[in-house]
Amino acid sequence: MPDITSYEPGTPSFIDLATTDLDSAKAFYTELFGWDALDMPMPDGGVYTMLSKSGKDVAGAYVLNNEMAAMGVPPHWVSYVTVTDVESAASAVVSAGGAVIAEPFDVMTAGRMAVASDPAGATFSMWQPRDSIGSYVVNEPGALIWNELQTSDTAAAEVFYREVFGWDTETTDMPTGTYTSFILGSRGVAGMMEIQPEWGPVPPNWSIYLGVEDVDASMAKAISLGGTAQMEPMDVPNAGRFVLMSDPQGAMFYMMTAPAN
Repeated sequence: MPDITSYEPGTPSFIDLATTDLDSAKAFYTELFGWDALDMPMPDGGVYTMLSKSGKDVAGAYVLNNEMAAMGVPPHWVSYVTVTDVESAASAVVSAGGAVIAEPFDVMTAGRMAVASDPAGATFSMWQPRDSIGSYVVNEPGALIWNELQTSDTAAAEVFYREVFGWDTETTDMPTGTYTSFILGSRGVAGMMEIQPEWGPVPPNWSIYLGVEDVDASMAKAISLGGTAQMEPMDVPNAGRFVLMSDPQGAMFYMMTAPAN
């Protein structure tokens, strides 16, 4: 699809990986998706890695900080949502019953962001763009195609995200249960599933789907690189084929048939 030049406020617009082993994560994802990795020194002495496809930013990666590691936070992918004003968005989070985990701060000249959680504890980031809009390629192989909230309280989540981002909802009966789509204007921008008992002790979270041409071949490649399949690939009518994977450090992500351009 054409390169992205802007995101409407309320649209998921970027993902990054918080990991315990940045070098291993770079090796895994660059080989799996054909991404390039560029390490950028940060003012605090750390390193932020920008992951790109054909010279266009698609994702980022960094090492979990000591505080997060001490709290037992596992490696995970983070979803970002574009906002017009991050201070106002952070206030809306609190007013709607969520929490601000990291108060708004500047990411050099790239943008301004905050980290928040919804009432059930699912975390996400909010992005006010300046020099960077986030991901410049989406909805194709090797790029983000979908963000999905997995939660213990779908009714509360509907209210919260409507108040914070202006999302409406539509529900559909799927083989895996009732699926909720978050709607911005007339577009579906994200999804939501209730955590099922058979999933085990899954905490509320925002999951990501990365596009691939062939789910089974990509799963086999990911396993050869040290990843683990958390399920057998599944077909969803009118959506595509998908599989849940974990990378060598344990961060979970889905791979799904990319939409036809």
